[in-house]
Amino acid sequence: MPVGFVQIPVGIAGPLLLDDYEYSIPMATTEGCLVASTNRGCKAIYASGGATSRLLKDGMTRAPVVRFGSARRAAELKFFMENPDNLDTLAVVFNRSSRFARLQSVHCSIAGKNLFMRFCCSTGDAMGMNMVSKGVQNVLEYLQNDFPDMDVIGISGNFCSDKKPAAVNWIEGRGKSVVCEAIIKEEVVKKVLKTSISSLVELNMLKNLVGSAVAGTLGGFNAHASNIVSAIFIATGQDPAQNVESSHCITMMEPVNDGKDLHISVTMPSIEVGTVGGGTQLASQSACLNLLGVKGANKESPGSNSRLLATIIAGAVLAGELSLMSAIAAGQLVKSHMKYNRSSKDVSKIAS
Repeated sequence: MPVGFVQIPVGIAGPLLLDDYEYSIPMATTEGCLVASTNRGCKAIYASGGATSRLLKDGMTRAPVVRFGSARRAAELKFFMENPDNLDTLAVVFNRSSRFARLQSVHCSIAGKNLFMRFCCSTGDAMGMNMVSKGVQNVLEYLQNDFPDMDVIGISGNFCSDKKPAAVNWIEGRGKSVVCEAIIKEEVVKKVLKTSISSLVELNMLKNLVGSAVAGTLGGFNAHASNIVSAIFIATGQDPAQNVESSHCITMMEPVNDGKDLHISVTMPSIEVGTVGGGTQLASQSACLNLLGVKGANKESPGSNSRLLATIIAGAVLAGELSLMSAIAAGQLVKSHMKYNRSSKDVSKIAS
């Protein structure tokens, strides 16, 4: 029942020099300082020779919950599902659901008589929730032949886990797992970021690592990864609710080259993105994907567009982390927000 659109300002940060390519990053946000800050991080990365990234894993998950009359019977299905000799058969059944769905693994967990089966599969350039769900449905129907006493309680039992902070995503990954790094030169830290390497390293340790541990965070060992993830998600038509697990990130900083330069990295195990389906089909969001060169499905190499989008997001997060941490280390956070995040104009009247 669409009744209209809610407009969100879109800014461009960059160019981000990542893996020897330049990207202009579209960011939809109402936080005025965010685009400017990310842009400064991109500038520092560019002046230092760019960032590099690696995709570590690519697999969407869905975990149904089934119940038996006894825990012993549930354990029998667990052993069956996790037996490597059965994976090929399960994959044939699962893969019937799509041209792109390819079952990678099944990991099970028992709670009494209840069994949770976490299916993981590649999904091409789609984010893949519907694709993996259809594959799981095929397998559940197949299992009823050998396990007729299996009672399917739900296609999702939250062991997936979608749109919720969960240790399983932080540890095992969900969607795209990416690591991105850069070495920032000492003169860039001083001139562009207005701080020092020692200050950044100390702040990162006490804030992002120790402070987050004191808070008991789950995947939140960073300054503001979700800020950048949310902005790019909204601009490119991703599911904004999946920002929860997609923002899992640990930011690391350390001095290198005898303390003259700064090594910074972000490791993000569960970036959930797609370049086809859902909101990616809307005109504005499609234009933002086109700006990044990842619009639609890649026919020559299925899945490469969505994987590239995930690495770009990680690169943008790297830039955002670098700039915000520098602002805090230099004591500029409040000043910059007061200057850039407030408007003396009535924007609503200008828009009307």
